[in-house]
Amino acid sequence: MKKDLIKTALSSMGTIVMIFILSQCGSHDQELKNGIWRAELQREDGNHIFFNFNVTDSSDQKIINIYNAEESLQVDSIIQLGDSIFIHMPFFGSHFEAKILHKEELKGEWIIDYGSRTERMPFRAIQGDSSRFRAYTKPKHNISGSWEAIFKNENKDTKAIGLFDQKDNLITGTFLTPTGDYRYLQGVVSGDSLKMSGFDGCHALLFTAKIDSNEHISDGWIYSVNREARKWQAEKKEYESLPDTYATKNIPQGSVKADFTLKDMRTLTDISITDEIYKGKVVVLQILGSWCPNCLDETPFMTNYYDENREKGVEFIGIDFERTDDFEKSKKALNSFFQRFEINYPIVFSGVASSDPELTEKVFPDLPVKISAFPSTIFIDKEGFIRKVHSGFNGPATGKYHEQYKEEFHEIVESLLAE
Repeated sequence: MKKDLIKTALSSMGTIVMIFILSQCGSHDQELKNGIWRAELQREDGNHIFFNFNVTDSSDQKIINIYNAEESLQVDSIIQLGDSIFIHMPFFGSHFEAKILHKEELKGEWIIDYGSRTERMPFRAIQGDSSRFRAYTKPKHNISGSWEAIFKNENKDTKAIGLFDQKDNLITGTFLTPTGDYRYLQGVVSGDSLKMSGFDGCHALLFTAKIDSNEHISDGWIYSVNREARKWQAEKKEYESLPDTYATKNIPQGSVKADFTLKDMRTLTDISITDEIYKGKVVVLQILGSWCPNCLDETPFMTNYYDENREKGVEFIGIDFERTDDFEKSKKALNSFFQRFEINYPIVFSGVASSDPELTEKVFPDLPVKISAFPSTIFIDKEGFIRKVHSGFNGPATGKYHEQYKEEFHEIVESLLAE
């Protein structure tokens, strides 16, 4: 017995020593070099998704900032073993596994866990290149403004709103759909050619198109993670405000009451909408998931709003739908939100996977509409009745429409508080 214990201890020490040796054996030539990098996720059809990141040192560790237009997404979970490097994205359950070929090049894979499946894409990055796409000629047109876009699908076309800001060859923007926006996209206009891309650890997108005029875009293609390309086109259309995204504007007052008891993902205690703390209060339910990019944008807004207005008599509850219905796996996935955001209201476990077609019936059996978008928001009045359901979130990338969303949110809560 004693010999077995010594053998086990020596084996464990050997493993620790080996990891230490591997982590130290990389020469300076194998270190991840500081500075700007140009990365590409490589599709089999050659339409690669480009993005940029910057590497710096902070407190004796490497920090990566991934850039998309105005956004900088910090990544601080980086492990190097010899010439291998593992970069874990802060959200969305994805990471990079790559080799440092030399100071100026990485080569490996981007891996994203969708719960029921895992996707992999070849990955390559070159140090010292700040370009995303190259513009070879002056732009023939300027497409700044809002556009009515059509995304072609096999079964049903989807309408979206394109929002672009073009300065000479450079262009930034996003697409807004009824379920949320595509976050920050960045690219170029070269002649009559448009190229825009975005990467945040979940979204990996490339949009290309031909700009026929200041009023029409054709021959568009959307490329993403290991999926067949989709067509898109757009016509110029100015929107003073966006189409209504309230799934139920006029739920008859007093007709649908919220009723649930779910486990708090931090304290493990049961939270019920009928608890004393919520009686006589306006309650906002945040429907979210750690895998959802728009939830990443919505959570800072929600946490700030709650902290600034809770004394008025409004309470928030987050209801989490992960890619699995397993509590421990879901709790682990959501830890990134708890680490990055100061959330002072409970987040409870739905017990239902986000892909479950019956998730509405299982959590909100009396709700007259399906929860089909993440995030979604449910507004509950002081009597405990559901009054409004909002699909999606107009994130910061949507500019003035983001501001309109915040104003509308405030107006709804204030009107319920005034009753």
